[in-house]
Amino acid sequence: MDTYILGTGLSHDGSTVLLKNGKIIVAIEKERLSRIKHDGGNDFDTVQYCLDYAGIGVDDLTLIVQASNFENDISPSQYSGRRYFDQHIQIPVITLSHHLAHAWSAVGMSPFQECNVMVVDGAGSPNSHCLDFEGTMIPPYLFSNGMYCEKDSFYYFDGKDLTPLFKDFSEVKLYQDTSSLRLPTNYHSIGGLYHAASQYCFGNMNDVGKLMGLAPYGVLNGKPPLFKLENGIIEVFYENVDLYFNKPSSGYDTFKHDFKHYADMARWVQDETEKAIIYLFQERSKLHPHANFAYAGGVALNAVANFKLLRSGIVKNLYTQPAAGDNGIAIGCAYYGWHHILGQQKASIPDHVFFGRNYSNDDVEKAILDAGIKDNNGFSINQTSNFVALTAAELARGKVVGWFQGGAEFGPRALGHRSILADPRIKDIKNHINSEIKFREDFRPFAPSVRIDDVQKYFIHGWESPYMILIDEIKPEWKNQLAGIVHQDGTCRVQTVTSAFNPDFYQLIGDFEAKTGIGVLLNTSLNRKGMPIVETPAEALSLFLSGAIDVLVLNNFIICKHHDMLL
Repeated sequence: MDTYILGTGLSHDGSTVLLKNGKIIVAIEKERLSRIKHDGGNDFDTVQYCLDYAGIGVDDLTLIVQASNFENDISPSQYSGRRYFDQHIQIPVITLSHHLAHAWSAVGMSPFQECNVMVVDGAGSPNSHCLDFEGTMIPPYLFSNGMYCEKDSFYYFDGKDLTPLFKDFSEVKLYQDTSSLRLPTNYHSIGGLYHAASQYCFGNMNDVGKLMGLAPYGVLNGKPPLFKLENGIIEVFYENVDLYFNKPSSGYDTFKHDFKHYADMARWVQDETEKAIIYLFQERSKLHPHANFAYAGGVALNAVANFKLLRSGIVKNLYTQPAAGDNGIAIGCAYYGWHHILGQQKASIPDHVFFGRNYSNDDVEKAILDAGIKDNNGFSINQTSNFVALTAAELARGKVVGWFQGGAEFGPRALGHRSILADPRIKDIKNHINSEIKFREDFRPFAPSVRIDDVQKYFIHGWESPYMILIDEIKPEWKNQLAGIVHQDGTCRVQTVTSAFNPDFYQLIGDFEAKTGIGVLLNTSLNRKGMPIVETPAEALSLFLSGAIDVLVLNNFIICKHHDMLL
């Protein structure tokens, strides 16, 4: 009899995942279904999506494991709205604390049989809710009457279970007032400060990815430290925050008018964040040295800091969970159920993160019909088994391609199933995609996708990086040729592709190289600013019709505007 475990995350960036006999068979983020960025707090649609995919009902589940952020008393039937379960459910429902869910997500997805585990984010569960609090080392202070939440946690996984070794907490001062910031944040966390800097520069706490992209345009000009790094503990120098965070952006016009100021602030925050992360890994490694580290929590998505961490030599083997933010806690919930509750051994690890459902050619044909472009003279539509080679030809001709294949990626990055692709050699391709397709800020960079066989040809370190959460440096001889994927500081957030990970995408890059001599494609997510990555063929078509994407490939259908295609 099959064993099904449902893991579900009820924080922001909510998601649900389903394990069958210890393996992920489907997972979906709430934003992909609701079409609201960073949506969370309720899991009705994501649970239904997963159960429908598996063709099972709630009663077929062995176990349900859930996690949120600040709560540990979550009714099965009610959390920020109606849920898929009711109060009479007969399946055991277990609630997991926040960092423990993050940690199990890293353990379950990692290739390591044994490893240290690090979790770093903005704020986790309150100390009174933590299931992994007793017996751990904690900082030498007493908790007051305030709410003290996790900010970093350190564990060891022995191949069977997870042992907490050190946890740090700090007080959540809701709407902490400084001279310029008023944010709901964990007071001394790395993630909390990074969110605060995002709010300062962009007027939005959730634009932390933009902050990392903005930083290379700034310079370090003698500002004081932002973090106190002492006795293995990280605290924020809020007097320096008060002193320098004195011109908060009121919107994009403000940001553009004083671009240099905000770029310098982003550079300062990024540089200080890198120092804090390296210090944290260095100090925790002293407690329990190990060659392998699995890493999760929102801060783990900082690709530049991950690069600096690897280059420091403190960590020999680093695995960063691809959905390291709160969208990944559902994965941790499910693996906790499999390993800790049911006592099962680690099953084979996933060799990809394409956990969404597939859409059939019938789905594609219906979307084309509903979009009104069938038999429309403005479009050519061709269904062909030769779609990969024909797409490579279009890319070589300078066309921007929307690429929709198989199940959607789980996590924040488009990895070759829901992507916008282009030739990185094209002059001003970055500006064209930012302004005419993504409708986003002009400083934001794009990533290169390269076959693993060729990564050392183009990049200095040549690390394996299948999930775009590690940067590398472009080799000098390629910098000008591949300007579309090179950032201001000569770095690139690289995706390495193998034939096992994504065979069609691997072939596409190879076919493009055969035509151009260049084995690199510009790859960005199939969406625009403020929009989640598309989930369905209909959403992909809507995006295609409303912007400057030239060609859309849906499964083996190639759709081109104005018959502009070589067939």
